[in-house]
Amino acid sequence: QVHLVESGGGLVQAGGSLRLSCAASGSVVIGNTLVWYRQAPGKQREFVAQITYGGNTSYVDSVKGRFTISRDNAKNTLHLQMNSLKPEDTAVYYCQYRLWDSRFWGQGTQVVVSS
Repeated sequence: QVHLVESGGGLVQAGGSLRLSCAASGSVVIGNTLVWYRQAPGKQREFVAQITYGGNTSYVDSVKGRFTISRDNAKNTLHLQMNSLKPEDTAVYYCQYRLWDSRFWGQGTQVVVSS
């Protein structure tokens, strides 16, 4: 089992920034991929960004150039630096741990971007 705890969400004005974090504990294994998803009210959960253990990253087009995903393997932490936030970024943000066919989710952190 892997336990994930997100933090850093909050209320911010459009154009502002937030930095989300996700701390992993438990049976964390080298080689995992960490992923940020988000779910806006009334919408399906969507992929935001992912980072492999070696640091390869990918992003959904809507956040490219504004969000940066990073990780600290020594501390088993994941981050999402979100800049130039827009009202459409409002959602609950979740981190996910992936390794082979294992998937673990955090409880989410709320981000609200006011216009």
